[in-house]
Amino acid sequence: MPTLAVLLAVVTTLLAVALGIALRRTSAAWLRFRGQRVVVCPENQRGAGVRVDAVHAAFTAWTGSPQLRLSGCSRWPARGSCGQECVRQIEAAPRDCLVRRILAQWYEGKTCARCSAPIGEVYWAGTQPVLLVSDGAMKQWNQIPPEELRAALDTARPVCFHCYLMECASPRQAKTAVS
Repeated sequence: MPTLAVLLAVVTTLLAVALGIALRRTSAAWLRFRGQRVVVCPENQRGAGVRVDAVHAAFTAWTGSPQLRLSGCSRWPARGSCGQECVRQIEAAPRDCLVRRILAQWYEGKTCARCSAPIGEVYWAGTQPVLLVSDGAMKQWNQIPPEELRAALDTARPVCFHCYLMECASPRQAKTAVS
């Protein structure tokens, strides 16, 4: 009987290790491939906002390499039957096409266009800097469609969250918001 108990312990340990590895791969793939991304559409060579099916990527990662497919694209439904060749861009550089990473890199080292204070590190869960776009309006980054983000960043200037709040609280802005 002791041999059976040892064998059962070894099998249980091996199963626990295998399950742990599978869960680690699954969660790592889900974390890596979630979020809004910007890619260059192979069909028209313009920016497109896409989302990877992170759940599918996670479940296919059990065996090793996750299989990527899109769950959304700014060109759908008109081009919903595309071959999703843009997925190769995500496979090649998954972090570089993330909207948050693009913005964080753009804000890096910049100062506020209003008060000249350094923008500093962007914390996505808290107060976030905004963009002063070419027409002089301030926009939160999520108000800009992902497919237009890179073009907007070419002409935009950064504004700290404090100046954004002060602008929104000013009587002129409040009057504009009411009318």
